[in-house]
Amino acid sequence: MNHERSRALYDRALSVMPGGVNSSVRATMPHPFFIQRGDGGHVVDADGNRYVDWVMGYGPLLYGHDVPEPVESAIQSHAAAGPMYGAPTEVEVEHAEFVARHVPSVESIRFVNSGTEATVSAVRLARGDTGRDKVVIMQGGYHGAQESTLVGGSAENPHPSTAGIPDSFAEHTLPIPFNDPEAATAVFEEHGDDIAAVLVEPILANMGIVMPIDGYHETLRDLCDDHGSLLVFDEVITGFRVGGLGCAQSKFGVTPDLTTFGKILGGGFPVGAIGGRADIIEGFTPSGDVFQSGTFSGHPVTMAAGKAYLEYAAENDVYEHVNRLGRMLREGISEICAERAPEYTVVGTDSMFKTVFTRDVPDDVDACCVGGCRQNPDCARYDLCPKTGADVASAETDRWERVFWQEMKDRGVFLTANQFECQFTSYAHTEADVEETLAAYRDVL
Repeated sequence: MNHERSRALYDRALSVMPGGVNSSVRATMPHPFFIQRGDGGHVVDADGNRYVDWVMGYGPLLYGHDVPEPVESAIQSHAAAGPMYGAPTEVEVEHAEFVARHVPSVESIRFVNSGTEATVSAVRLARGDTGRDKVVIMQGGYHGAQESTLVGGSAENPHPSTAGIPDSFAEHTLPIPFNDPEAATAVFEEHGDDIAAVLVEPILANMGIVMPIDGYHETLRDLCDDHGSLLVFDEVITGFRVGGLGCAQSKFGVTPDLTTFGKILGGGFPVGAIGGRADIIEGFTPSGDVFQSGTFSGHPVTMAAGKAYLEYAAENDVYEHVNRLGRMLREGISEICAERAPEYTVVGTDSMFKTVFTRDVPDDVDACCVGGCRQNPDCARYDLCPKTGADVASAETDRWERVFWQEMKDRGVFLTANQFECQFTSYAHTEADVEETLAAYRDVL
């Protein structure tokens, strides 16, 4: 493939943007390829190269790059009416009503502009509601670029995970391993009276896709109830991807006190939201004492796009289609790995998929989960598959980024650029796209 124009654009970008990008995960080696346009389940780069796109904007593009006509019509009509007003509009009320009807935890909702803004606001709300300061997070979980959760280490020794965050901020954050009920119990025994909330992704979706072990979220729910803390599900990635319109919480049957959203909720436009019990959400100003505001919150074009996006999914076979393709990919990749890389673990559920380059081979590859790790104790890989963020981090992460991703790109398949972010199917993808991707997997592995 020729990449001369992308290379030239990156050279220009390095002169005016740090690292030549506006989001660090885009800084692929040796340089990014610049996208010219999207086309259904594909993208075309600045040099005219065409790729099957499984990144899907990191999740929000449920319909690929060509949205259904009702969605496009809703976007155009609201954009034509004026860009924004600094006042409420009817469509944001309608969108809030739709989400509240379908998501178990949502009685009331506040729209914001990004997943990061949603989790920042949720942490502030939880602290305001409980009068406590400490927040429990999962090691390897991701809750956006915010000071309260960019924290590494352990509950005994938390520390900022990036420069620019004071140590005194990190002191209020308690990182524990995902899928470790004993660690969760211990942190509540030590700090229970000071814990405002547990902030957890229902599935670690920014760390290779790690499913919860049976009963884990129920344990967190019970601990929060026993100690007067709030359970916050971060569904920025899983929301309206896993579990359909009911989100991952409906799939797992555990209802949090608060849920944060992003991605699909805005139909591909910037969005975030915090939903939950009405008595808690009412803590936001102007009805409560926890300040939260934003000029672009509830933007009419975003609200119209998100509402039409989800309504179309409710009225058509969207989830059946994307979940079926996701299952085909996971099953196909599992078959290829069993033959060529039996140490690797295929992960994902519904319309999400990934391959984690784990290092250990199970005794009986044929006795492993088919179609993605489900944390099944009867699976031959159960003791070897990733259960925490550390397990994914200990995989062959450099191999994905430096070899595998590059080779797949050269074969016209666009995957997320590192071992950690997950990939997504869309309504625009076809079985032919799946077969093309599996053929590339066979060549590269």
